This record gives sequence, structure tokens and C-alpha cells, in this order.
Amino acid sequence: MQPKNYPIKEWALEDQPRAKFLSKNPMDLSTAELLATIIGNGPQGKSAMDLGHEVMRLSKNDLNRLYKLTAKELMKIHGIGEAKAVSILAALELGRRRHAADYFDREIVSSSRDVATYMRTMLRDQLREVFAVLYLSVSNRVKDFDYVSQGGLTATVVDPRVIIKKALEVNAVNIILCHNHPSGGLQPSLSDRMITRKIIDAAKLFDIQVIDHLIVSEEGYYSFADDGQL
Repeated sequence: MQPKNYPIKEWALEDQPRAKFLSKNPMDLSTAELLATIIGNGPQGKSAMDLGHEVMRLSKNDLNRLYKLTAKELMKIHGIGEAKAVSILAALELGRRRHAADYFDREIVSSSRDVATYMRTMLRDQLREVFAVLYLSVSNRVKDFDYVSQGGLTATVVDPRVIIKKALEVNAVNIILCHNHPSGGLQPSLSDRMITRKIIDAAKLFDIQVIDHLIVSEEGYYSFADDGQL
């Protein structure tokens, strides 16, 4: 174990996080060591490893909590400024997208579960409601994906005109709506049902069909289509 204020560059080579990353399997590194490779260096009296351990303590050594940390929370740690906080969050976002791609790497949507698994991965760490739309061809081939709006802790404001405009731009025939419930519950609220109906009615004017509306949370997902609510 290296002394707390001993510079990493003076550590034994096999103990330096970046050297270990290059010389060994990255899977052999602890999460704190991986964070240290991203952070790079610390302020006087602190090493990047010290900061990596502090980040893990902030997240209570829980990866799920780590993914929910904000830049503001990270910057409360002495030695982590805006640049380091953004670097950490950017690395986490890449991991999230890679994980999501494992579930949704096909070009054609075949079930609500496909989309729900993908969207749960993308939205599960969001602290506010986010509304997204998947734009599809007549054969349900994916043409585009877009985050439409981000709202508060319990609701988000969605403008159907924005969704229809995008659908026309990409020549989409079918669309799937999706939003998250940060609170964890999956049952649609009255406002969820109202906005779904409003978008369905608007889409019909342009021969565009809403084939599902998914609500996702850490508890799972709810499908309007599977529940016979469309």
C-alpha cells in the first residue's frame, strides 16, 4: 500500500493505475483504480488514487449510485474540478451506451421488451423525467431516435408538434413513445394517458401510427400496447 501523499509517478510501476491498465487485463483493476486513470492527477497532498477512492465513498461503493452522481456532487470533492467531473461522467455515459447497445443492436424492432430494455439502460439513472421517441419505417426498421424533452422530478412537458415534425423529416411511419419514472412506479398517470392520446390524434392526421408508449424505471417497464391501452 503506497503512502497517501506519495505521488503516483513515484509508485512502483506495477502499482500505478495507468501502467496496470496497459500491462494487465483492465478487468483486474478496481473501480477506484479505473477512476484514477480517468482523473489523471490530484492536488498537492492527494493522488489520483485518493480521489478515486473518495468518489467511490461518495457513491457508497455502489456502481448504481456512481452512475447517478452529478457533476455538482463530484466537484464537492477537493481536487475534482469541472474538467475532471465531466471526464468521469463522460466515461460513465460511454459505458451506459455500450451496455444499451448490447440489447438493442438490431435494425428492426420486434417487441416492446427490446425497446424497454434499451430505454431502461439509457434512462434508469436520470433523476428527472425524460421523454424520448423512436422513429420507425413501415416494417419497424429503426430510422431515428430522439430525446424530445426533459422535465421535473415527476413530469415533463411534451409538444406533439416537435414529434410529428421529426417524424416527417425522417419519413417515419410508426413511432414508439417512451419516458421514465424516476420515482420507480410504473403505472401511467392521468397526464401520461392524456399526452399519449394527444400524440396519437396528432399523428393520425399525417398517417403516422403510435404503436406503443413505454414507461421505464428501475422496477421494470410498462407498455401501453401490451396492456391494450392504445
